[in-house]
Parts: sequence; C-alpha cells; structure tokens
Amino acid sequence: MNKLTLKQLRYFEALAKEGHFGRAADVCAISQPALSMQIKELEEILGSTLFERNARQIRLTGFGEDFSLRAKEILRSVDELSEFAQATMDSFLARVRIGIIPTIAPYLLPKIMGNLTYEYPTLDIQIRETQTEKLIEELEEGRIDTAILALPIAEPSLTEIPLFDEEFVLVRNEDDHDKPVPDSEELREMRLLLLEEGHCFRDQALSFCNIRSGLPKEGLEGSSLSTLVQMVGAGLGITLIPEMAVPVETRSASVAIARFKEPKPKRMIGMIWRKSSSMVEQLEEISKIVKRSAVNLDG
Repeated sequence: MNKLTLKQLRYFEALAKEGHFGRAADVCAISQPALSMQIKELEEILGSTLFERNARQIRLTGFGEDFSLRAKEILRSVDELSEFAQATMDSFLARVRIGIIPTIAPYLLPKIMGNLTYEYPTLDIQIRETQTEKLIEELEEGRIDTAILALPIAEPSLTEIPLFDEEFVLVRNEDDHDKPVPDSEELREMRLLLLEEGHCFRDQALSFCNIRSGLPKEGLEGSSLSTLVQMVGAGLGITLIPEMAVPVETRSASVAIARFKEPKPKRMIGMIWRKSSSMVEQLEEISKIVKRSAVNLDG
C-alpha cells in the first residue's frame, strides 16, 4: 500500500482552500490533470472521498473536513521544524511573514519596513493586511509568523506582546472646530461614522460610546478610515480615528481634530505569535523594532 506524502497534503490543502481545481493547480504550480491525479491517489490511499465534486464547485466531505484539521496541524509542524533548523543555522531569519490590521498598516508599516530593512538587509519580509479574525486564523494555521494588531486577543495558543498605547481622536467638520468636545454620552446622540463590521477599531469606538451593538443614531459605515474622514469633511457626521492616522488622513480633508478629556479612548497595540513557534527569539527582536518604529511616527 502506498503511503501519503507531504506533497499530497499540500495539494489537498490548496484545493480545500480554493475550492477549484484550476485555481489550486495555479497555487501549486502544477497542471490541473496532475493535481486531480494526486488528489485521486490520496483518496485511494485513505480509502475515503475527500471532496464532493459537481459542475460548479468543489467542497469537502465530512471526512474531508476532519482530515483537513489534521493535515493543517501536520503541515504547520513541518513548517515549524524547518524554521527551527533555519533559526539554528542562521544568526537571524531568512524570511518573516507579518500580518497587520488595516487601521495600522498604512501609518506604521512604512517605518517598520524601513527599520527592518536597515537592521536586516537580507531579510525577506512578506506582508499580509487583513482584519483581526482572519489574521488569527492564518497565524494558527501557520500561514503567517506574527501579527501586529490591537490587544487583547486572549487565544491560549498565542503569545501576546504589548508594545504601546494609542489614543483615539475626534474628527469633525472644520466648521465645528471651536465647539466643546463631546463626551461619550453625547457622542451617542450624534451622527457617528464607523468602519464596517469586522474591524476591531469599530468595536473599540462603539465601546467608548457605550453602544453595545448596531449603529448609533443615523450612523453610516465606511470601508476605511480615509473614507470616514472624507465623509466628515463633506459634512455627513463625525468619526473617531487612531492618533497615528491623523497626519495621513486629515491633510486633504476639511476637518478639525479634537482630543477627548479623561478617560480618553485608546487601544493597546501589540504583536502576537504562536507559542509553539521556533522563531520566538527573532520575533522578540522584531517586536522591539516595531515598538521603536512607533516613536515620533510623524517625524
């Protein structure tokens, strides 16, 4: 009886993720017939069907879903073993895959990249920008090595390293620059513009305003902080943005910035990685560079 191979597991993982033989074949850099043959051989070895196939889509069977969980654990362990060998041989890493949330990436990432490149000129830095939930999923599956986001995460399998606190500021139309700064209770009665569902910054803003769910009065949503600020400049309402976003997002909008009185809304920015990672020492060094990158961010 033939034994399954790591190559077959990677082909299986690609097909499970893409749900399409053609796209999965492209990801694996092989022909579609070759991929189909490998998946068929894998199913024969296992003695069970992994995928339901029809003209429109490919989906995992019940057995395939259970097999996928075990396959991911195996592939992640193999990748970590490779990283361990690399970390033992090299003074630093050859590659690091960093995830970062959209409300940090445009403002902090240029400094991080510059400082990392300066410290480690040969380091291959790969960036993945997406929302917190997706970053955690990809980190646990071994598709990224670390993530920069808002803490806490409270996942038992992940290490959290706090780096710095960041305040939120109020953005309102420039015609309102001399008005008193509203408190959290007053914000609930105003037209507060928020990021769409899925962004942790949205949840933090709602928490400050003591709004449990949904939108505040006459609320509107945007897909980015830039969109929200431009909407404020057009007179559609007010919004909150993180301090690091102010220099970039307000330079071309007709808005005014105001800072809240205590207790000020803020978030903790930090890094996370798998507790099982073989790159812990190197990631700790990278976290120091990220923290340093946040100092004098607008300078």
